[in-house]
Amino acid sequence: MEERQRTRILEAMAEAMAERGPCGATVTVADVIARSRVSGAAFHEAFADREACMLAAFELGVDRARRRMLASCDSQLRWLDAIKAGLAAFLWFLEDEPALGRLLVVYSMSGGERLLRRRAEVLEALAAVIDRGRFELAPDKPQPAAIAGEGVIGAVLTIIQNRLLADEHAPRMQMFGALVGIIVLPYLGAGVARREMNRPAPRLRVGAAVAPDALDDAVEHSRRLRITDRTSRVLTAIADFPGASNREVADRAGVIDQGQISKLLSRLQERELISNTGNGRARGAPNSWRLTEQGEALLGEVAASRS
Repeated sequence: MEERQRTRILEAMAEAMAERGPCGATVTVADVIARSRVSGAAFHEAFADREACMLAAFELGVDRARRRMLASCDSQLRWLDAIKAGLAAFLWFLEDEPALGRLLVVYSMSGGERLLRRRAEVLEALAAVIDRGRFELAPDKPQPAAIAGEGVIGAVLTIIQNRLLADEHAPRMQMFGALVGIIVLPYLGAGVARREMNRPAPRLRVGAAVAPDALDDAVEHSRRLRITDRTSRVLTAIADFPGASNREVADRAGVIDQGQISKLLSRLQERELISNTGNGRARGAPNSWRLTEQGEALLGEVAASRS
């Protein structure tokens, strides 16, 4: 069987289960054959039974979600940044591939022994990634419980599952801040968890849809501001992690001198490429930087020129 036809069958399995809602477990081989528009012989050539097809559909979802998550988090040096990037990528996956997403999170629990065992393996791997957060702790800080990673994955998955079942149309990214807070709490503490809960999610694309007048203004700004590699890294850091403070922008952009990052951020603010939406003007309060529409347009132009 050609790969395209096989994939069509697997996607049909996921779509049929999602369409049935809580009754997804009642989906039959006949349902999948009808939806995928293949012959019964073609189906049974590829899969021994419904359970084998469902397991293969689960693997397809795992593979697509993993590719997105790895592409987002592999370049991140810090555990927190990698976790946020991977979570955002997964939530975008749920938006873009709702049927496979529901199969992964909700309907895989109604599978047979092989599928449940495979699901447990995936969750175990995710828990191990989460539990790397213990390496972020200072030596004098108490270590979280050995099962903290498992508990975090269970809590996050339950919340996502409940939202998928309760409201099919609510943007998945609305959960981002709360989920990050849950993940980091056992490792980085309540202060960091509260801060992360109030931050917006990283954007999926930068400068993908910007008004023409903003783009014209951005081009004019670029003529007056030399867009060095360092400037590009600073803008990218703010785009990927809106709400970052001076120190956080510096860490992500690789700028060691705090005096230099302060001057550069001030210049970018003067040119209306970034804005400070925090309480930085209050004594001792950190800045909270975000790209303006012109900043997004300029960064998009820079990315396009390098592609």
